Amino acid sequence: MGGCGSQKTDPCRTLSHAGGTTKNALSCPNGVKYVQRGETISLNCSFLSVDASATAWFKQTPGESPLLVASAYHIVQVSYHNGFDKSGRFNAVREKNSFNLKISNAEPSDSATYYCVIAYYTDVALFHCTVLVLKDEPSSLYTVLQPPVSDPVQLGGDTTLQCSILTDNSAGDHSVYWFRHGSGESDPGIIFTHGNRSDQCKKSSETVSPTQSCIYKLPKNNLSLSDAGTYYCAVAACGHIFFGNGTKLNFENKFLDPIHIVLAATNIISLAVILFLSRKLRNSHQKDVAEGQAQVHKTEETGDLNYAALSFNQPPSSRRNRTKNSDDQSVYSHVKIRQ
Repeated sequence: MGGCGSQKTDPCRTLSHAGGTTKNALSCPNGVKYVQRGETISLNCSFLSVDASATAWFKQTPGESPLLVASAYHIVQVSYHNGFDKSGRFNAVREKNSFNLKISNAEPSDSATYYCVIAYYTDVALFHCTVLVLKDEPSSLYTVLQPPVSDPVQLGGDTTLQCSILTDNSAGDHSVYWFRHGSGESDPGIIFTHGNRSDQCKKSSETVSPTQSCIYKLPKNNLSLSDAGTYYCAVAACGHIFFGNGTKLNFENKFLDPIHIVLAATNIISLAVILFLSRKLRNSHQKDVAEGQAQVHKTEETGDLNYAALSFNQPPSSRRNRTKNSDDQSVYSHVKIRQ
């Protein structure tokens, strides 16, 4: 990209002696800071561990490799790199648990992502990163349009956010970022990037027009309350970042608002208590019935005794004996009757 060239420093090579790598750390920013031209900017980087052997600030302009701005080993004098000390606008201060960077008299070229990297004895970690945007940047090269969502948004449903970028055919490559600003959040955070590409652009059908239109889409599926907010599309090219007006994503279905959630939770808890008490009463009733039946069985076992008379007749051995033994012989016995 013409006019954007600058000296590059590989942060992974610079801090390789610390025993780690920043390849996985240099990923995405966690916030955006908007400033006006001429303002003084303070970028703070705090850490709890005192084992940090080296600290460094990097500046990454869109489409370029990160540049090492300043570094410090333990609490010693700060070293500046890549000419960031020549203008006198960059001032880094290393203390026991912080390494802060101050930029005075902000210029459009200061728009970039700034990374604070902390090197320990065994690893390298990214502690803070910020996208710095100047509000009064020239916007003649790019126009960012964000239409509202076409259909009502439902919880659990799907939608697609669209971003149209109008630019000059000679503007070169650019990168597109999506930011979301949720309710109650101080700064929007980056959620997606389309990378350095211009293959989704189409030239104007009018041969006399030097413009081209680039369309980027961000699909959102299975929407939840955490997806609500304002989504901003931004194009970054050659040291500048241009933002759209934003697309608001609000939910038409209010069934799951906080009041309904509390009421539903209260009803569920009440139903659970009722079921628990009902089961406890049923178990108590069954226990009483079982004890009553056991008492009945015990009483029946001590019932009355019935006597039966059994008569045994012996066959006569002779006629004479038959006459003598004509009387019955009776034996009495007690019999317990169980029902």
